[in-house]
Amino acid sequence: MKIGFHTDAFNSAYFSFEKCLDWARKNDVHYIECGLIDGVSWIHGLGYQPHVALYENPILLRRKMDSYGVRFSQVDAAFPLSGKDGPIYGVPYVMKAIPWAHLAGCERVDTTDGLHAPKGLNDQAALDLMKGEYEQIIEVAEAHKIIVNIEPHGYFTTKPDMMEKMLAFCDSPCLRMNMDTGNTFIAGQDPVAFLQRFIKKVSHVHVKDVSESLATAVRGQQTGIAVSQCAIGDGVNADNIKKCLALLRDNGYTGVLSMECEGQAGPMIEKSLKWLRKTLDELKIPAE
Repeated sequence: MKIGFHTDAFNSAYFSFEKCLDWARKNDVHYIECGLIDGVSWIHGLGYQPHVALYENPILLRRKMDSYGVRFSQVDAAFPLSGKDGPIYGVPYVMKAIPWAHLAGCERVDTTDGLHAPKGLNDQAALDLMKGEYEQIIEVAEAHKIIVNIEPHGYFTTKPDMMEKMLAFCDSPCLRMNMDTGNTFIAGQDPVAFLQRFIKKVSHVHVKDVSESLATAVRGQQTGIAVSQCAIGDGVNADNIKKCLALLRDNGYTGVLSMECEGQAGPMIEKSLKWLRKTLDELKIPAE
């Protein structure tokens, strides 16, 4: 399997994307995931945000990343698609992300739903809305040979029966799932059982632990967390992560394990990286 990380780890450190590339090179990590920005913002323009804007030339960025020995595992275009704003803002955002990702040498684009039930829509109406959205998105994804992942992160996607319906929106190899060990756990699900159900659909994995205090406060009440405030291996989800890694191994998964945790400008994500490498070694999983 391949080890990577989401640049969300360095949001609070106000890293630039290039500084994240430098961290990856120094720590011998060759896969990176970031959010895409559709437009401009002062904090990004001044170099205080570790994500990439769609106005940046993807081919030139790819060359820069090559010089660091790093490539994209996935780009994040996860504007909620389940509400009334989905067709207006979410779909155009994903549609722009797909050809950009193709030119940047990235094979996957991440998508999701909203954290809460959408106002003014019942569950079936929201599912019907998203089905139409994904049909449009997948047509473009197939043309560019890009995998569009659905991540468990919201009201619909963290419910296994709903996720199953969403993964059946289109009969296409381009519609897959991004497993997230932390979001499934915080939503009150068993991450191992969730992964087992969809193992054949997984094309990318977020490895995320959950602190004991956060789990006590909100487990079963929230559907997702941006990043964990504890190092991977230090939380109450560590045993589930180990079981998920073994399950992925036994099912032939050789894709990216993208770490998601608060980086603290390095120390916490470095501790996470050490734990993940040690755990993969214990499970006899070759790692890049």
